[in-house]
Amino acid sequence: MARARSSTFPTAGGGITRLAYQRAKKAGVDVNRLLRRARLTVQQATDESIRIPVKSQVAFLNLVAEALRDEFLGMRLAQQVDLRTLGLLYYVLASSETLSDALGRAARYSSLSNEGVRITYRQHRNASIAFQYSGVSRLSDLHQIEFFVTILLRMSRQLTARRLMPDSIRLMHRRVRLPDDMKSFFGCAVKFGSDADEVVYAKKSVDMAIVSADPFLNTLLKKYCEDAISHRRARSSDWRPDVENAIAQLLPHGQASVPEICRRLGVSRRTMARRLAAERLTFSKVLDDLRHDLARRYLRESQLSMSEIAWLLGYRQTSSFNHAFRRWTGKAPRRLRAGSRDR
Repeated sequence: MARARSSTFPTAGGGITRLAYQRAKKAGVDVNRLLRRARLTVQQATDESIRIPVKSQVAFLNLVAEALRDEFLGMRLAQQVDLRTLGLLYYVLASSETLSDALGRAARYSSLSNEGVRITYRQHRNASIAFQYSGVSRLSDLHQIEFFVTILLRMSRQLTARRLMPDSIRLMHRRVRLPDDMKSFFGCAVKFGSDADEVVYAKKSVDMAIVSADPFLNTLLKKYCEDAISHRRARSSDWRPDVENAIAQLLPHGQASVPEICRRLGVSRRTMARRLAAERLTFSKVLDDLRHDLARRYLRESQLSMSEIAWLLGYRQTSSFNHAFRRWTGKAPRRLRAGSRDR
């Protein structure tokens, strides 16, 4: 009998889910059906006091984006939301003295908003803000991470009253294009298909003062935040997302082997096999399922050739990809691409 582990899944405040819910409802979409598919309830999508599983949030955003035919849903939602709805996290950042202080506190207290994404902040010759997924599959996400990056840029600009431009933005998922308005918003090249999710600022940018700085309020709010995170130490007992995240970075290089994945995760082959077996999985099953999911996503990108998709999935030959896709779906990948184009 499988053990119930839902209480250990990473959870989120659900703000992005509620924004997407309202957007879809206003557009006349059958949101109840989408909620059921994402394993969410109407109460979870409307009650701000309820936290929701991060994996359900990611799934719901994908479903809403598909229903609305808005492939940049996360970015659009982040551009329109009032930053004050971030609650305690917003105010502890807004009362900090410099942008560097605010980004450091965003990294420390980000789990208050989302336990499945850990933010790290490093400062050397420049300032780096990186996002790392834990207990949640990174490659299943598209809109949540783009929401985070867009919010980060908006926050930096609002707090400093300057139109700050990052030096660079790197994102792990793949896109072929960005609309002109989003290119203008980011103000720098966005490199997709990277080995990390990261925003880099020049050091002089993060040294800027915050216009709403209030050291007395900030001290008080930090105490509230410290108390809040001390009660929120949950970590997912699911092992699959960590294995998927490690595989995804190595697929295009043909290096997604058991020894290399074990090395990256810091475990022995026996330990990884045992942990996956506890979830009724094997390494080959996780690898195969991930390739299938990514193949369907990449086939929607009409500018990616079949040979490029095969390479992205770790196949040395296109014929190997064609054979695998027929095994997954009973169809050739070109037929699925043609059907998607017709729809």
